[in-house]
Amino acid sequence: MTAARWVCLDVGETLIDETRMWSTWADELGVSRLTLMAALGGAIATGGDHQEVFALLGVRDWAVAEPAVQRAYGRFAPGDLYPDALPTLDALRAAGFRVAIMGNQPASREAELRALGVKAEVMAMSDQMGVGKPDPAFFAAALRLMGDAPPGRVAYVGDRVDNDVVPAAEAGMRAVWLRRGPWGILQADTDGRAALVLDRLADLPGALVRSRAERRGG
Repeated sequence: MTAARWVCLDVGETLIDETRMWSTWADELGVSRLTLMAALGGAIATGGDHQEVFALLGVRDWAVAEPAVQRAYGRFAPGDLYPDALPTLDALRAAGFRVAIMGNQPASREAELRALGVKAEVMAMSDQMGVGKPDPAFFAAALRLMGDAPPGRVAYVGDRVDNDVVPAAEAGMRAVWLRRGPWGILQADTDGRAALVLDRLADLPGALVRSRAERRGG
């Protein structure tokens, strides 16, 4: 029997718009939202980690503020979902793909996503998996959760070249780079590791179907 084809999607800036999260950080740190967003862009553009934002803002111990930020942010809300998220998941299933969702998130986000109507055959956050991206163990665990799916039959979709595209490709998956959100716009796939590059998540089902047909020889 031919192994099923899977599409595994990241969460932040793939399904969830993180604008409200970063705005909450700005409010809790007492800086303008524009300033924090600019610092975030600067950190990404210079190849730094998002935690370098806090150093740029002069915040020495950002972790102290994290509990307050999480309380203020609360749960994922319907407005946090990108408008194309649920329609795209429905279209993927209609096209015959099995859907998984795995990202660097607290364990509680799984229930929150499901409450928003996000449906997936497999869903797990990094806290549940005990490992996060870009660690190769994250992608190995993802394949196990997808029933030991052959890597070549899994498309991993994410917005970050460093956390998503490169490690997914190294794991043997088909890396799909979604160019939205700050990482999607400011990073570059200089090594051409992405099998597909998209500007809209809504274009994913059609692109995968066309790619599948091309790989079969038409």
